[in-house]
Amino acid sequence: MLIVLIAWLYVALMMALAEAMHPAGHWWGGVMTFLLYGVAPVSLVLYLLTTPMRRKARAQAEAAAACGADASAPQADGGGQPPGDPVAPERKEV
Repeated sequence: MLIVLIAWLYVALMMALAEAMHPAGHWWGGVMTFLLYGVAPVSLVLYLLTTPMRRKARAQAEAAAACGADASAPQADGGGQPPGDPVAPERKEV
């Protein structure tokens, strides 16, 4: 799907360049052509296509919050022990 969006942006860019380089055209017309025929439709399509992923991520975050998993709380290291001090204490020579 990404290749189709890139191709659409390429076609819109070529349309904008043709508009801007035409003797009766203007650079502002080229910019508006690219924005209205290229960027706006592509952003709308991407927004609509990524809606299920955003919905799934929000549901997972809500489920994690409902289970009591807090990101600020210390996490276990997989061995059942809480994380220790990241810096080992310095030992004095005797």
